This record gives sequence, C-alpha cells and structure tokens, in this order.
Amino acid sequence: MAIRNVGVAGCGLMGGGIAQTCAQSGYETVVREVNQQLLDKGMARIYEAWDMLAGKGKITRGQVNEYRARLHGTLDLADFADCDLVIEAVIENMEEKLRLFPVLDHIVKPGALLLTNTSSLRWVQSRNAPIKSVAFTSSTLPL
Repeated sequence: MAIRNVGVAGCGLMGGGIAQTCAQSGYETVVREVNQQLLDKGMARIYEAWDMLAGKGKITRGQVNEYRARLHGTLDLADFADCDLVIEAVIENMEEKLRLFPVLDHIVKPGALLLTNTSSLRWVQSRNAPIKSVAFTSSTLPL
C-alpha cells in the first residue's frame, strides 16, 4: 500500500515534530490536537521552525510554502478518515492511548496503519484493546 496521507494525533513537541517531518517529506499531513489553543501553539512551533530554516538558507521560501500547503491542523479525529497511516503521539498516559486507538480504528479506512510513538509505556500491555488495524511501536516511513 502506498502511503500518501498521514495523520498525527497530538501536536506537542513530539507530534509536531513528526507532522513537520511528514509534511517536509512530501506527505499530505493532518495533525490533530484536543483544543484550539494547543493546536495553534503546535502549528506555530512548526511554522517558526520552517521560517528559521529559511532564514538560515537551509530551505527556500518556496519550500516553506509547499510544506505549509501539505500540513493541515484539526480538532476532529474524523479528519483522519482518508489517511493511509495515523501516528499516535498523545500524552504518555496508557489510558489515553487505550481510549484513542479503538476510536481511530473505527474512523480510518480499511488497511490504514495505526502506529504509536510511545517511548516509556509498555505497548504490549495494551493489546487487550479491540483493534482491527495493525499497530506498530515504531515508524518505518522513508523520511
């Protein structure tokens, strides 16, 4: 399956960095946060990073515009419906993750991949969640 559309659940430091990298790598990217304030903060951090890179001559203003056009912020998990891949990068709280994955599983299209970015929680313990899609513990996107 070709991956063209990527969703990122969470726009904090980690989720924002993942969304930034996906957009820079050519993927249509949707990043979701739980409220507008957090979404605005995360998107601003990404935009500032691109502006800083352009200011240093590492990327062009044209590239910044291309990246921005590929990155879309949302508050609605339903906006992940067309994603080929959704990467979970929410707060490191297993209960939050366990609530999120079954919801995502009902939203994403058949065959979409659900990944977690958890670093400190034992994902194996969460396998009691009813998920029909595949869940991995690390990404293999060619970035």
